[in-house]
Amino acid sequence: MGQLTSAINVALVIPRSGSAGIYGPSCEACAQLAIADINATTGVLGRQVRLVPVDGSRPPVVVAADIARLVDRGAIDAVTGWHISPVRQAIARVTVGRVPYVYGPLYEGGERTAGLFLTGETPSRQLLPAMDWMADEHGVDRWIVIGNDYVWPRQTGAAAAGHARAQGTPLVGESYVPLGTEDFSATLREIEISGATGVVLLLVGRDGVLFNRQFAAAGLDTVVPRLSPHVEENMLMASGSESNRGLFAAAGYFEALHTTASMDFAAHYYATFGPAAPALNSIGESCYEAITLLIALVSRAGSLAVADLMAAAGGLTYISPRGEVTMQGNQLSQDVYVAEAIDLDFEIRARISAA
Repeated sequence: MGQLTSAINVALVIPRSGSAGIYGPSCEACAQLAIADINATTGVLGRQVRLVPVDGSRPPVVVAADIARLVDRGAIDAVTGWHISPVRQAIARVTVGRVPYVYGPLYEGGERTAGLFLTGETPSRQLLPAMDWMADEHGVDRWIVIGNDYVWPRQTGAAAAGHARAQGTPLVGESYVPLGTEDFSATLREIEISGATGVVLLLVGRDGVLFNRQFAAAGLDTVVPRLSPHVEENMLMASGSESNRGLFAAAGYFEALHTTASMDFAAHYYATFGPAAPALNSIGESCYEAITLLIALVSRAGSLAVADLMAAAGGLTYISPRGEVTMQGNQLSQDVYVAEAIDLDFEIRARISAA
């Protein structure tokens, strides 16, 4: 058997272009770091691990067709990466019961596909407690949701709406725009008219960057704080410091998270890739996290079989750059942090325990 076929081949599905393309370099670097770390030891099941890159920025049906062909040919043993929820849903339909699939991003929750494991944050553990923190600390009592028009923002927005109603402060509006939107003037007018005292921001990548620039240019940054479960360090830099005032984020990882595990990860990352490496951030780290979970599951199960990995998932605990994390069903449970953008960096303001 040749070296290529003896390796464990893992499809890495990450965006190369489009609204989410800004995340691609960080995702790829963090995934490469995870693979290098495991291959520097004994590998997995005594085999080296190899990444098979797949462009996740194409239409979901096209990405899923590529994954299906790779599975049919025996060219991949698992799937991972960062990509939006419609791509996940399409891939899950072709991997179910065949190869393990570890999905890195935050997502809308509720995924139950057999053999699909999720490392990302969900609204009930991430956005909703952060909304409560913003209400307590910054007096936000009238939220408006601004998001892209697909499953994650829509379902997350619905969760935010239900939570706001339960708190006695119903949303004053919801607005969803297509991926790739560049002109947010109508959205900004909607925010102004609504009387919102806070924005739940569910825009992806470049869309979020353009919104932040236009939001600040309209002077809204001084009067209406924004809270996002998706804004990360790449977006801060692309938005520019003049657009980041009053911007808050909630995530399981920030480069500014000064725990031992986080600082060790950052030191290792920059020692490997140098000071000009892609920005370290929650989205890139999610690819490292997903591969780390895959390796932990396979090592515990002693197998790549989907049924064996599902059996091995229960109660699995390990230390990651996010700290101690534990599997609950097919979902990783973790602490979440609220951070405030200060110029081009984040400063941690609060910790939301997974307990």
